[in-house]
Amino acid sequence: MRINILFGGKAGQGPNILSDLVSQALVRAGYYVFYSRDYQSIIRGGHNFNLVSFSENPIMSNHKGVDILVALDEKTKEIHQKECTKKTIILEGAQSNMYFAGSVFKILGFDFKELDILLKELEKRYAENIKEAKLGFENEKNSIKLVPTIKKKLFLMNGNQAIAKGALSAGLEFYYAYPMTPATGVLTELSQEMLNPSNKHFSLELENEIGVINAAIGSALTGAKAMVGTSGGGFDLMTEAISLTGIAEVPLVLYLSQRPGPATGVATYTGQGDLNMARHCGHGEFSRLLVAPGDTKESIRLTTEAFYFAHKYRIPAIIIGDKHLAESKFTYEGAPKLTESKKSISVGERFNSYEAGKEMAATDVPEVISKRVEARLKKAKELTKEVQDFETCKTYGNQESKDLVVSWGSTKGAILDAIQDPSIDCKFLQILYLEPFSEQAKQEISKAEKIIVIENNATSPLSSLIAEKTDRIIQDDHKILKYNARPFTCTEVANKLKQILA
Repeated sequence: MRINILFGGKAGQGPNILSDLVSQALVRAGYYVFYSRDYQSIIRGGHNFNLVSFSENPIMSNHKGVDILVALDEKTKEIHQKECTKKTIILEGAQSNMYFAGSVFKILGFDFKELDILLKELEKRYAENIKEAKLGFENEKNSIKLVPTIKKKLFLMNGNQAIAKGALSAGLEFYYAYPMTPATGVLTELSQEMLNPSNKHFSLELENEIGVINAAIGSALTGAKAMVGTSGGGFDLMTEAISLTGIAEVPLVLYLSQRPGPATGVATYTGQGDLNMARHCGHGEFSRLLVAPGDTKESIRLTTEAFYFAHKYRIPAIIIGDKHLAESKFTYEGAPKLTESKKSISVGERFNSYEAGKEMAATDVPEVISKRVEARLKKAKELTKEVQDFETCKTYGNQESKDLVVSWGSTKGAILDAIQDPSIDCKFLQILYLEPFSEQAKQEISKAEKIIVIENNATSPLSSLIAEKTDRIIQDDHKILKYNARPFTCTEVANKLKQILA
């Protein structure tokens, strides 16, 4: 069983709260949920929609088609009619979002008490909300027979919430950011968490991204664990200061949440076009770490690992995500593995943006410069060696297959769901560590006969990275690329894979 519920309407009509209420109820009942958000860069009006997919089995992406359509305005039905079938239940009319919440709960066979509990937890306009919800529940006549499931301990969160959770778990002390979709959610989460007395971090919004990264470097120089977050345009502004972290050996964690560019691009949609920028940002030669989580559980784990490597080697560590990962909600179970990290800077140390000799005084002495460069190269070799002790990649599917699908980041979910199709026989390699590049990934790539790369971009920088690291050239007709600012559905991936593997 796999069911899609689409909640659509104008910005401000409340499709987000509807999606959250239904998703929380499903998760508490033991169902696995994945939901994505699609919204325009406007405050009011336009067309926004959330697509909630759920199943009794693990699920990590949306698929095409709509089983229940909740139209908060007429435009929603008009736009999504083509995704509906004769069996689609369509809820429409001049009703409030809470009325439709009651309707959906009735259709799914939930006890109204479950919605009552959730609305009390919401702590907003309870009397009005419960009245509307009850009316929708009582008036609804449609129903869907769900596959029974066993209640289990499941967690539901989006990538931004997970990044924030991972940072707090790593001992974050200072987070600086200038609001920029889709990274803003981390700033929001960490600002709210400042109200929790058990947390000791400080979150601050500054006037621009240049101020953000320089303030973070200033905090790091005092020995604090510091982090910044932004998207592509803001990251551009940070690159000069990233070079400063390289030469001054400053431990700093950076969160780069991608959206389509260049420039403002498509501000509220998704893409994976910034891999090369993350790998090569800054000038001169210095080490960096680049990790790419594919879901929320990995986001928590890899954030703690980013802090570990940043502080052990005193380098910039970049966590690269995108809008689809940042704002989609994933279900996971079990606690993620956390890596502890120790601070590496002592109060009183001196730093310099120049090559420096004794007491960190600027120098132009050739012998001193050579030693400094060699010290950074040695650090890079040690870093490359140690990362291999961590989980740098994962493989899924038929482990004996010579057909290898390779990807990184948020495309993971659609690929995993697609290869559940019994007619698709392949191995899937998800690369988690892009810099330094995973040695295990090199081995998997070297022994594959056919390699298929899947990315949310137009130029396939992963294919270029594979060629650089392994000498394997990926044929153009073995690249599945999507660059219309929307994420893959598992249906799209499955259809493309069948064509290529055939």
